[in-house]
Amino acid sequence: MNVTVLVGGVGGARFLQGVRRLLGADAPGRAGADSGHSITAVVNVGDDVWMHGLRICPDLDTCMYTLGDGIDTERGWGHAGETWNAKAELAAYGAKPDWFGLGDRDIATHLIRTQMLRTGYPLSAVTEALCNRWQPGVTLLPVTDDRSETHVVITDPEDGEQRAIHFQEWWVRYRAQVPTHSFAHIGAEQAAPAPGVLEAIETADIVLLAPSNPVVSVGAILAVPGIRGALRTTAAKVVGISPIVGGKPLRGMADECLDVIGVDTSAEAIGRWYGARSGTGILDGWLVHDTDTAEVPGVEVARVPLIMSDPDATAAMVRAALDVAGVAL
Repeated sequence: MNVTVLVGGVGGARFLQGVRRLLGADAPGRAGADSGHSITAVVNVGDDVWMHGLRICPDLDTCMYTLGDGIDTERGWGHAGETWNAKAELAAYGAKPDWFGLGDRDIATHLIRTQMLRTGYPLSAVTEALCNRWQPGVTLLPVTDDRSETHVVITDPEDGEQRAIHFQEWWVRYRAQVPTHSFAHIGAEQAAPAPGVLEAIETADIVLLAPSNPVVSVGAILAVPGIRGALRTTAAKVVGISPIVGGKPLRGMADECLDVIGVDTSAEAIGRWYGARSGTGILDGWLVHDTDTAEVPGVEVARVPLIMSDPDATAAMVRAALDVAGVAL
């Protein structure tokens, strides 16, 4: 089976663990790849940023570390066993920005990535090289090798003027708690899907939208030209999983992002925002938590438990998505 998943960071990485578990592909190293199944993750790059001269790709790294058993499980992001000496030294020098923490182990990943990018390798090739160490058992593809960064138009709390800031500053520095007006995907219009991305969607047996932030994770992926079209024309069923349970996101600040674009924080509203492929949208199926309800015209809705408490529980969610799509293992 060929499974393609559109993912963001923490939630997307945990969802991929469930896909691996269901397909019997979560053994370490080559054993997972030898399961006979293929899993491809098309990963958001809208969060990517230059910081202290290093190229940082938070969602790609979160997926890579999580699937490679190198994630800090308490935080849900960053390297396990992390130390923060470089961060302390940067603070001692008064280096700006001082609101973004770089761990010592994590810096090694960013150094390798930056060196390879500056010698001319595309991000997709760099990601493949980094994954040679972590052996995630999933093919991680950045949605594009080109610049496609999410920026946020806010009212500056210091001078009251509107300005655009990088998503990371809005998310990490301000915790989304400043007057916010809109999102912009800088560079997206000129970006092209990375090698293998369109093929992964076109040749999949099923395409899944992970329960990632619909605006700045999945939405940023959809902003790259060609992605939405591929989802609408693929022969595979496209099934999304709601990131909302009981009117609230289980993690992160999806509600803050939805407020900005005028979409209610509910499984039904997000499903309708994605829309049905039978209309002008991208969904064939939509999973909502078993305590929620939703009516999405033209989309088959199923109510199942959506708490990703462990890979087995997440695998059950993936199984339900296959059932909705009519796909048998």
